Amino acid sequence: MTNPKTDKWLEIGKILAPQGLRGEMRVSPDTDFPERFEVPGTRWLLHSGEKQPKAVELLSGRYIESKNLYIIKIAGVENRNQAEELRGCKLLVPESDRPKLEEGEYYVLDLIGVQVFMQETGKFIGTVVDVISAGNDLLEVELQQEEGETGKVTNHKKSAKKVLIPFVEAIAPVVDLESGRIEITPPPGLLEI
Repeated sequence: MTNPKTDKWLEIGKILAPQGLRGEMRVSPDTDFPERFEVPGTRWLLHSGEKQPKAVELLSGRYIESKNLYIIKIAGVENRNQAEELRGCKLLVPESDRPKLEEGEYYVLDLIGVQVFMQETGKFIGTVVDVISAGNDLLEVELQQEEGETGKVTNHKKSAKKVLIPFVEAIAPVVDLESGRIEITPPPGLLEI
């Protein structure tokens, strides 16, 4: 069993609204693991404005594909009014409760902040600031700013340029999370803005 007091938290979804009259709720998922909403067990609920989540018991859940949301039932929530009180709450799990990934799979949070380099030259390109889900995931990389005429690096957040790099093995063949490094072999023109 994890110790929620010492754990960091992963948000797995947000309660959008009540569903029906018996205390079920609609949840917008923020996880690639459907079992987070379908397998009964302990989850944690964080009310807006609070710092410490509270343990709740997930009783059941089902996926509504056409709406990309889950309908869940939590112990103790028996009617629409009780479900309405939880609107906007976040559902969490401890970071230590991550499912094991296959080789070549990565958690999005682990990729944020990783530095990106050209594989051939070792030149620093920039830092991953986001991962965008598309047909293939895209790494949003904030490019390293060139030195200006004054010799200082000009990296103002407002003027920082970003580029999207397909997160596929052919373009990002080296992903070393232990050293915080991704090496890329982009096709010509990919990094041009």
